[in-house]
Amino acid sequence: MALTKSFKETVAARLQSDPSFKQALLAEGISALLDGESNVGKSILRDYVNATIGFETLSQETKIPPKSLMRMLSAKGNPSANNLFAIIHALQIEAGVHFTAVVDGMDRAA
Repeated sequence: MALTKSFKETVAARLQSDPSFKQALLAEGISALLDGESNVGKSILRDYVNATIGFETLSQETKIPPKSLMRMLSAKGNPSANNLFAIIHALQIEAGVHFTAVVDGMDRAA
């Protein structure tokens, strides 16, 4: 189902006005990637970039051409680990957050 323009505008407006929502959406995109839902994660990150920093600014921060960034975050995109981590790093700086990995379910007695 395609998103309507009004929905995208609503999300963009909320991202601009609500820092908690902005951080939560970025976290959701990264979590989806870590959970193996790469298409979902890329889609969320693409929408996030469109509504916040924009691909031109992201390009300047990552030194990756904007069209390449758009392709990487498309449904058929396949960013390298280096490029994906560069994107995430730039988005963390833009959002003013720092994500860390938490190991869950590890047997600490071993």
